[in-house]
Amino acid sequence: MGAGIGGDALALLLGRAGWRVTVVEIAPELRAGGQTVDLRGDSREVLDRLGLLDECLKHLVPQRGAVWIDETGRRLARMPVEAFGGQGLVSKEELLRTDLARVLHTAASEHVTHLFGDTVETLEETHSGVRATFRHHPTETFDLVVGADGAHSRVRTLAFGPEEQYRRPLGFAHAWFTLPERPETPRLDGWMVMCNIPGSLMIAARPGHDGEQEIGLSFPATSLPPRGDRAARFALLDSTFAGVGWRAPEFLAAARDAADFALDTYDQIVVDGWHRGRIVLLGDSAWCASPLSGLGTALALQGAEILANALITDDLDSYALRMRPRVDAAQRMFPGRVAMYAPRTRTGIRVMTGAIRLVQTPPISTALTRLAASHGR
Repeated sequence: MGAGIGGDALALLLGRAGWRVTVVEIAPELRAGGQTVDLRGDSREVLDRLGLLDECLKHLVPQRGAVWIDETGRRLARMPVEAFGGQGLVSKEELLRTDLARVLHTAASEHVTHLFGDTVETLEETHSGVRATFRHHPTETFDLVVGADGAHSRVRTLAFGPEEQYRRPLGFAHAWFTLPERPETPRLDGWMVMCNIPGSLMIAARPGHDGEQEIGLSFPATSLPPRGDRAARFALLDSTFAGVGWRAPEFLAAARDAADFALDTYDQIVVDGWHRGRIVLLGDSAWCASPLSGLGTALALQGAEILANALITDDLDSYALRMRPRVDAAQRMFPGRVAMYAPRTRTGIRVMTGAIRLVQTPPISTALTRLAASHGR
């Protein structure tokens, strides 16, 4: 369940190993949208072993680094891609999540069956497998069901219990969408631009393809209007960012026309055990570390590879043994990460951007570069 990064990566690995795999995705087609993901460390290594790294490298979005500004556009700090030996906030090798998902999907489609526009209504474990009833397709029994359907996983709810048992809110919400190129659109020239505003608000614009920009709007929240109530969601954004400077009015107007507009809370998902009988959880369904960790894609790819190996060797216990330390480390994040992401006061913003400048000066930058090199990413 779920044709995302983890779902299609697992399907590809099992399909290549000779399994008959069906991938069911509730969206009517492969999902578009999402921000950029980098190809450092674990993500790069898994994609290389999958034989897909060269294809991913064809879709890179030019990157120069990150810059922090105030509401007037005045620059407060910057971090180029060369910072810390290439291990800073932004990598020189980044591609859109949409492109990564398409590369994985294309490769998986050679080996598996995809069913779009559907989801499971019930899951019942029997002596011969898991009996799945679908909203549209006929009922079918499978040897194994994997929930790779995201932080709001339907598989997890059906097999493990309500989302509230596993959700740990981090206190923020985030809207994201793609802004098409327009003659009047200010250019980013390869820089990810972030504007922090008192009240723990943050507006970001990242380079996309062909002049497009990937927009993000973050604000304090632990709950949101229902997903189906678009009017209420846009009203919330309008009221939250009313009177805010920089490009906020432009972004708020563009959000309504964006085909890939999405809005969700920043949460972590904590599940003690990732499989019950013949039902297994993977990726954000099992362990969402939140986008603030910066490790969601890496964990999904790692998890898919480790789960595939565990299933192929009939050693499912090794899945949790190998993934749990990685997940625990990602969910811990470093102290102050949430507060640093969106400081509440103007003084906090000055302290944060001052710290960004400071850590890039010798000898601090030299020490951090050595630390990054010794630990990898």
